[in-house]
Amino acid sequence: MENHKKVSRRILILTTIAMAVTFTAWASLSPLISHFEKLYGLSSTEKSILVALPVLLGAILRIPLGILTDRFGGRRVFTVLLLISTIPLVGISLANTFPSLLLWALLLGIPGTSFAASVTFVSKWTAKEKQGTALGINATGNIGTAVAGFLLPTLAVLLGLQATFLLLIIPMVVMAILIWSFTPDSPEFGEKKSLFSALSILKYKNSWILSLFYFVTFGAFVAFGIYLPTLLMDLFQLNAVDAGLRSAGFIVLATLIRPLGGYLGDKIGAGTVLTFVFSGISLGGLAIGFGMHNIVVMTVACMLVAASAGVGNGAVFKLVPQLFPVNTGAVTGVVGAAGGLGGFFPPIFLGIIKDTFGTYLLGFLLLSTLALICLIFNKRHFDQQENVAIRRQQQLDVN
Repeated sequence: MENHKKVSRRILILTTIAMAVTFTAWASLSPLISHFEKLYGLSSTEKSILVALPVLLGAILRIPLGILTDRFGGRRVFTVLLLISTIPLVGISLANTFPSLLLWALLLGIPGTSFAASVTFVSKWTAKEKQGTALGINATGNIGTAVAGFLLPTLAVLLGLQATFLLLIIPMVVMAILIWSFTPDSPEFGEKKSLFSALSILKYKNSWILSLFYFVTFGAFVAFGIYLPTLLMDLFQLNAVDAGLRSAGFIVLATLIRPLGGYLGDKIGAGTVLTFVFSGISLGGLAIGFGMHNIVVMTVACMLVAASAGVGNGAVFKLVPQLFPVNTGAVTGVVGAAGGLGGFFPPIFLGIIKDTFGTYLLGFLLLSTLALICLIFNKRHFDQQENVAIRRQQQLDVN
């Protein structure tokens, strides 16, 4: 029988690459929106709807996908997900009316659910004391969002819009074959629960607290990734390329630093890490709110939020399998959905605030306040508990 450590490493590598591929497809509409605008003569509202649809559905579908992964195993669910994700790519390439494009854009939320399958699959094959590090590495598959911004506009110019979306099918199929061929089924399948019984995890307070935490950390990651180009162009009159590159820098930093959150969660406790995370996001939100017209202050504050959110994302998912070892998939789906919704609503909210008050200040004050609320919850529920557990372990080691 093959060494368990080698198997878990291979699962981690393949699922991380597969998630990067699916996230590239999930985020493909935003960097190509100017092409659709010219093609269909879209208004600002129509563009916003088109970009938001995959985010919304991708968040909601994480809940059933996490439950299915618990029930049937990561190998089966991830393979089927990758193959089904090719359907909206074909549909978008063939769409010739805006209503049909909206339908396929909605279904493009399917590849955005891969996070729930990937996290559940990796956690089932990783020792508890290493889950934070492994899940942090796995979540760097979020880099697909930045890949979409860097790569797809160039491909669209060189090959055309239709060929660009068809080209994305190739890595989807390749990763489906690799995962099916070179990963095993999960060590044990979960109970055959109904959707209602699986969602019974919502009766636990910790599932709601973790959802709030991820709403803020991953929500900040997604919302800044979507709206930061618009914000920078509005505040500093940057061109689209410059604003896009600066925004991609935010995504890359938040993604690559995420494994540090999981690693530190393994070493010093996720609750301790999250204390620094929410302090950083709260301070960053205040700095952006009151200093957004100074590009140096804005840049430093955005990088603080990016680093804090990235580390926070890793730390939150250190807690998920730790607190819910049996229902990891169900909780991953619920928490992941909360994070996706955290990225869907803020851009719309910021636009409404700007149109109503002529400034973005209130929006960033709300971000700072939400982070402060999370800090209080974390201090009460996780940070103190972990400190007590660490002291007990130290006493046992001495004895």
